[in-house]
Amino acid sequence: MKSRQRTLTFIATLVSMLNIEAQVMQQAPRLVVNITIDQLRTDYMEAFSPLYTLDGFKKLAEKGLVFTNASYPFSPIDCTSAIASISTGTTPYYNSVVGSQWLDRETLRPVYCVDDKKTQGLLTADNGSPRNISTSTLGDELKATTKGKAKVYSIAPFRNAAIMAAGHAADGAVWIDDKTGYWCTTDYYGNDVPDWVKSVNSLYPNYRFTSENPWEPENKYVGKFNYFLREEAPKPFKHKFSGETQYIEFKTSGLVNESVTKAALHCVSSNNMGVDGITDLLNITYYAGHFNHDSSSDNQIELQDTYVRLDRQLASLISSLELRLGEKNVLFIVTSTGYSDEEDVDYAKYRIPTGTFYINRTASLLNMYFGALWGQGKYVEACFGTQIFLNHKTLESKRVSLTDACQRAQEFLAMVSGVRNVHTSLQLLSNSNPDFVKIRNGFNPERCGDILVEVSPGWRLYNEDNLQSQLSRASYTPFPIIFFGANIKPERVTTPVTVDRIAPTVAKSIRIRAPNACSAEPLF
Repeated sequence: MKSRQRTLTFIATLVSMLNIEAQVMQQAPRLVVNITIDQLRTDYMEAFSPLYTLDGFKKLAEKGLVFTNASYPFSPIDCTSAIASISTGTTPYYNSVVGSQWLDRETLRPVYCVDDKKTQGLLTADNGSPRNISTSTLGDELKATTKGKAKVYSIAPFRNAAIMAAGHAADGAVWIDDKTGYWCTTDYYGNDVPDWVKSVNSLYPNYRFTSENPWEPENKYVGKFNYFLREEAPKPFKHKFSGETQYIEFKTSGLVNESVTKAALHCVSSNNMGVDGITDLLNITYYAGHFNHDSSSDNQIELQDTYVRLDRQLASLISSLELRLGEKNVLFIVTSTGYSDEEDVDYAKYRIPTGTFYINRTASLLNMYFGALWGQGKYVEACFGTQIFLNHKTLESKRVSLTDACQRAQEFLAMVSGVRNVHTSLQLLSNSNPDFVKIRNGFNPERCGDILVEVSPGWRLYNEDNLQSQLSRASYTPFPIIFFGANIKPERVTTPVTVDRIAPTVAKSIRIRAPNACSAEPLF
């Protein structure tokens, strides 16, 4: 009897040891590939699926963990603020990246998100750094945890996307120069152009895409298939890139993603990423928006071809990295920037409520209103986007509190045609109303104005001083968050989730701290 008990105890101990060993053997992925696709939309992604291969979007959808109902926890969204949110795991309220541009309160001049006069461009006239990001990124925390041994790179067609994804401590951020078409970088990440970047420019020069090969449909089926409503059959297209804007147009075409894939794969092989026990991070930005930022009605077949080519590039990237490092050693994350270029719609033609809200005229009227209350003076300093900046020095000299000025401005602006709502900086700093959470999260006291105007949907915001024009829309852009590889089990989750949860999820999977302003929970 005792012998039998000893045998059972031995077997139980052995099973327990095997379970522990199995858990120990489950290593973190050697390479994390964080893919952000600018303007990716679920409806387009699914609509064009008859034209896809089996190893791109279809493979991700069938074998990945797919969160189908994703969104951003702040508003408004653009490419810059979206990528900054993904990399920092938080919102503009904390990371300070409210958009591609904001107004400097000291100079009253627009500031581009990554401009930095202290740096110098390499193979480009543009400088740049991530110094305007006020929190750590996923790559920063990976570098800090591994004492700088992890390799972190970022590759994108656009300067803002490359630098925002890379963060402060990355080994490099590269993008395509608007004038020369070279893959370029900034001396913030090193004094010289890396050899692998020189090699990419030599082996895969972008002029081959622009001067040697015009952009035409990938195959005959792209030209015949049409998802969009239209009376006549779609016409095939053929775009030749030339002149001073050829590379700017190229970066919004379906061809650019092939260039990104080649650069990304060359980066991995040249820098021996994912070959040791320390996890490396590769950030990639692809493009799935409208050609030359035109309306989709003007380039429907181009948009379809962009998705078809993107599908092939995803397939190429995934298969190449799995072959090089092994399926279990690579974790892919795919998501979208969560917005799309506005459509040029003439609502007045169809008697749909619309109009034009002139922000500069409204700011002048507000200044006159304040003058009637407290005497002549420059109470309004500037306006930028939908924001109005008050002159704090003038208010102090008139002995008017900022609270009183903001409240009166709110009451005055609420009566202006085309205004849906008015928010003040003081309210957003102190208000926890769930109805205003997204607007508060998109607000930053150092980068935004004192008054934020919500323009009514269907109305056009127009600034006669800088000719800025923007159609206001409150429509939802559907997009997914997909995790694929590294032994992740396939599943389709319809529960609503937000993209700020990507960073803590990846951080948990590679066993590091989440970025320092990230308070969101991991997705799994």
